[in-house]
Order: sequence, then C-alpha cells, then structure tokens
Amino acid sequence: MRVGIIGAGLQGRRRARAVIDAGGAKITMVADSNRQAALDLAAATGAVFTTAWEEVIAADVDAVLVCTPPHLHAPVTVAAAGAGKHVLCEKPLATSYAEGRRMVEAAQAGGIVLKCGFNLRHHPGIRQARAWVDGGETGEVVFLRLRYGIGGRSGYEREWRTRAEIAGGGQLMDQGMHALDLCRYFLGEFTTVKGVTATGFWPVSPIEDNAFGLLKTEKGQVASLHVSWTQWKNLFSLEVYGKEGYVTVEGLGGSYGGERAVLGRRDFSRPFTETVIEFRGADRSWRDEWQEFCAAVEEGREPSGSGRDGLEALKLAAMLYASAGRGD
Repeated sequence: MRVGIIGAGLQGRRRARAVIDAGGAKITMVADSNRQAALDLAAATGAVFTTAWEEVIAADVDAVLVCTPPHLHAPVTVAAAGAGKHVLCEKPLATSYAEGRRMVEAAQAGGIVLKCGFNLRHHPGIRQARAWVDGGETGEVVFLRLRYGIGGRSGYEREWRTRAEIAGGGQLMDQGMHALDLCRYFLGEFTTVKGVTATGFWPVSPIEDNAFGLLKTEKGQVASLHVSWTQWKNLFSLEVYGKEGYVTVEGLGGSYGGERAVLGRRDFSRPFTETVIEFRGADRSWRDEWQEFCAAVEEGREPSGSGRDGLEALKLAAMLYASAGRGD
C-alpha cells in the first residue's frame, strides 16, 4: 500500500511510526502547510514532501492519513474519496454532524474505506474489557461510567484546540469523541442524551473545558461520562457494571499511569476477589489500529471505528451540546 500523510504534526509523526512499525506499506508523500514540518517527516520516512495537501490527493497513493486540525477533515476526505483513495481520518471525524455526513456519503459514493481515528478501541485494556463483557462475565450491562481528562499546559488557551472554528467545540470535541465512541462500543445506540458543559478555568468561553453527559439506551442502560481539561493529573477510567459483575480499565500508559484491566463478580456471600491484568510495554494501539484499517481495505469491509462510528459520535456530541444549551 502506498500511503500519503496530510499533516506532519504530532499525530502525523505518530501515524507514520505506526505504518513503518507494521510493515507492508510505504509512505510516499507528506504534506503540511509548515514546510519544515513536511520536510522533516518526509526525510524521516523516505517520502517526498509538499505544502499543498491537494498534491497528495493527486499523487499515486492508495490511502491517505488525514492528520490535520479538524476543520480540514471534511474537504480533504471528500477530495480523497472522489479520487478513490482510502482514508484514515483523525477524530473528531469533522467539526459538525453535517460535515461528517458529507464525508461518509462521499466514502460510500467513492467505494472507499473511511476510518475514524479511535485508537482507544485498540488499547489492550479496552480489548480485554470488551472480551469479558462479550463473554458474559458481567452479565447484562446495567451502567457504564467513564472519566477522561488532561491538565493542559502553559498557553493551552492559545492552541488551535481551543478555537471553535477549527476544532468544532471544546473538550467534548477532543477527548470527548473517544469517550462517546467507547460508550457506544460497549452499550450500542442511545435514545436519550442529557448534557452539561462548563468553562471553569481556561479563558476559552464560549467553548467548554469540561463536559458531563448522561446517555440512556432504549433498554434503560445508562452511560455517564466526564471529560476535562482541568484534570490536573491526567486520568483515564472506564467502569462497566453488569448484573453478574464488573470490569474496569484504568490508565493508558505514559502520563495516564500503567494500563490495567480488572474483572470482578457479584457474590453476596464471599470476600471480594478480582482478576487483574496489567499491561506493560509501549503503546501499540496506533499500530494495531493501522493494521485494522489495512485489513478492512483488503477485505472490503467497514473497519472497527469506521466513518459511521465517527459520525454517530458527532451526533451524540450535538445532542449533548443541545441539551446543555437548553439547560434540561
């Protein structure tokens, strides 16, 4: 597979490393509006560089990695789909549901695979938790609770993530996309969404630095989530409770702490016992996500974390924002 990368920042470099580590593909062109960034990544990958993303679309590539800020996701992806190029696009899929739908429709019309960058699905702790739930270890799921947050850094309010015209919103459109996707990944579709947003520290109003959500399925299962830019010590915590037991995932490695998955079962007559698996080593989720994308292309199927999944996450975000705006 010949690969073009559009966006040579942190995510572009991270995705490039995943492609190289997985093998079986060659990065042939890199684009970034910052000439030096494009040149540096191209040099590191043996590719040619350009400052115009349109040149990557026109080049002889099979797939495009869209690693730009969100406001460019839709135009780049629609152009790539029209040229018959498969696309792995960073989250959020787009800055709005309407733009995301345009991307999904373009992918359908072009007959290409569109994947949204939901690498958390490929973390070993998440995979283990899903295997336990699917295997019936928890029984029917009753509720899910998810917390995900970072503390930002000096000058964070001046970064593009805090500009609504680029990002589409605040923290809900950032780490919140992963949170909403994982809620769907474990519980399926939601019929009721209630939300509250707040701007408590960063001078970024009217966008939020914290978002809280309650989501309910038709069967009555509830997911609660909190995503934050004021979590001064980085945190990831997922809990899934069923009628027979529970699973939790804590940490993602690095600044989030060691990643581990825990399984416990309901038993009213015995002391609590848990099965604990701790995962060591480097973060392999980026490589595993890339391999899932390649497999979907080869097999002609939708990948896990597809464009449709990205679109559904945008739909839930829009519902949460609407609820927060109404104050209901």
